[in-house]
Amino acid sequence: MSLSPRPGPKCFLRQTSRRPAFRPSTFAIPTDTTWKCCIFRTTRETPKWHQHTGPLFLGIDHTAIVVADTESSLKFYRDTLGLAIVGTSENYGTEQEHLNNVFGARLRITTLHAARGPGSVELLEYLTPRDGRAIPVDTRANDVWRWQVNFTADVDAVERGARANHYQMISPGIVAEEGQKTTGIMIADPDGHASLLESTPHP
Repeated sequence: MSLSPRPGPKCFLRQTSRRPAFRPSTFAIPTDTTWKCCIFRTTRETPKWHQHTGPLFLGIDHTAIVVADTESSLKFYRDTLGLAIVGTSENYGTEQEHLNNVFGARLRITTLHAARGPGSVELLEYLTPRDGRAIPVDTRANDVWRWQVNFTADVDAVERGARANHYQMISPGIVAEEGQKTTGIMIADPDGHASLLESTPHP
């Protein structure tokens, strides 16, 4: 299952010259956040999505973020946060248009993984159409449309990198989270999507 933040077209289909790796379906929960359920084709890489003896919900595969420019976003997610590119594709066609309900949809998709941990982050750049709406500049943490991705990270290093590259600081600085015995900082990517970076708990 994947989660796709708004605003922006709802989600995507991995469409290449080969047979698609999964069959997706899209729906929205009451808060208007879009979810995509996927039925994965059996491959060596997808055994965990073929467990039929447990609950209906098997897990979250990735979070998808609509971005205005892939290269600018990579400077944030790859060069500042330290994620690594593990896959790219360009998706288009009738299935893509019907899945997203966006006529003429053509997407550049970049998949990134952290060094450890489940799931991945996928950057979705709509090559066409280019009329997606930007996140309102006065967005606050309690707005229903707001979206954030949570990471475990070297918070001090992330703060230095974010300030050196002049990214928007949502938190005033590193904040001690005493109840969780962690420190954290929240910053925004070039399109305004929030990322919460937290340290590993200390004794």
